[in-house]
Amino acid sequence: MTRLLLALEGVGMALDAIRANKVRAALTIAGVAIGVFVVVAMGAVVNGIQASFQQDLDEIGATTFIVQRRGIGLSACDGTDEKCPDRRNPPITVSEWDMVKRLPGIQDVIGTNGGTANFGYRNNRVDNVGYDAYSVEWPAVNASDIMPGRNFTRAEDEAGSPVVLLNDTLTAQLFGDSDPIGKQVTMAGRLFTVVGVFHTRAGFLRSLEGRGPDTPRAIVPLNTALRTLDAFRGSLTLLVRPKADAVQSEVMDEVLASLRARRGLKPGMRNNFYLIEQDRIKETFDQLFAAIFSVGLALSAVALLVGGVGVVAIMMISVTERTREIGVRKALGATAGTIRWQFLVEAATLTSIGALIGLAIGALLAWGIRANTTIPATLPTSIVVTALVASALTGVAFGIIPALRASRLDPVEALRYE
Repeated sequence: MTRLLLALEGVGMALDAIRANKVRAALTIAGVAIGVFVVVAMGAVVNGIQASFQQDLDEIGATTFIVQRRGIGLSACDGTDEKCPDRRNPPITVSEWDMVKRLPGIQDVIGTNGGTANFGYRNNRVDNVGYDAYSVEWPAVNASDIMPGRNFTRAEDEAGSPVVLLNDTLTAQLFGDSDPIGKQVTMAGRLFTVVGVFHTRAGFLRSLEGRGPDTPRAIVPLNTALRTLDAFRGSLTLLVRPKADAVQSEVMDEVLASLRARRGLKPGMRNNFYLIEQDRIKETFDQLFAAIFSVGLALSAVALLVGGVGVVAIMMISVTERTREIGVRKALGATAGTIRWQFLVEAATLTSIGALIGLAIGALLAWGIRANTTIPATLPTSIVVTALVASALTGVAFGIIPALRASRLDPVEALRYE
């Protein structure tokens, strides 16, 4: 009970110090608030991005894996580098795609490609629009609703028919409020018939790739892109969906063995293609998020250091101004431990006030990001607790010197101080 009363008294002393030294206290609180804000803001954004990214992966399918020419990862080499082995990898071919489709244990193999093209309708023109070229099964791995209109058919894909689906943004830019279905647009100088409008439920991953709902985008049949739009065949990528009762690792082994045999790779020779499962993609992005968060922690540490220096300054002034008061308290029986405790509580209170301000601003920023972007930024409880504990420890660590000085004052000399 005595400790609690002393703590409450220490809080009161801290508030008095803030009122008496407004500028110094404001600088101290601002330093701590900035440090906490950086940690909280980075934590909220990274947590939201990871949740959104995981949602994108879940919609693609937990067991779906990718077959592509080059690898991924922060340590992967650039395919344009002469020393990069991936540069010499042959592209995934249509015949290899057909072969993978026939393997047991596989439900679908969605071929993907893409590029950019200029779009036009009457007097309206939108340049450098990214388009995705898919096989007909693409809705199974793409979180999009088609309305109005429809998806292209398998016959249209096999025939390379000039049909296209537009997203909401591109539709609005070309047609305004009019119905686009059945009308013809120019795409890369060729006439394409609009068969549908798709609405993307995109998270962070698709937005990062330029496939977000606010970015003009189109979808065409894969064979149409290869034959009519001259899409680069070296960019063909396969999304492989195993059957529900199949084991992903076994299906991946079948695909690996089949591609190696078709390419004539002997035992001991490296693969000249990559099979990438969802966990590998998530691992790559987790490394990126960890690097970003580390930078945020470094910035936060600098801000907390500034706040800590402010704590030392304001507490040393407080000790000097209250020297006679400390002498009176010691004369009345206060121990050195009691004096230390009160000054440490005062220092922790200063930094905790800064932490609460930083948390409030960080929470406001997280709300703004969640309300205005596709990132569901949220404040994890662990980040909130860590920020409060770190701020309190900063106050204690930097307040220990003034507290020791106060506790070691000689009561007789202190009573004589003017």
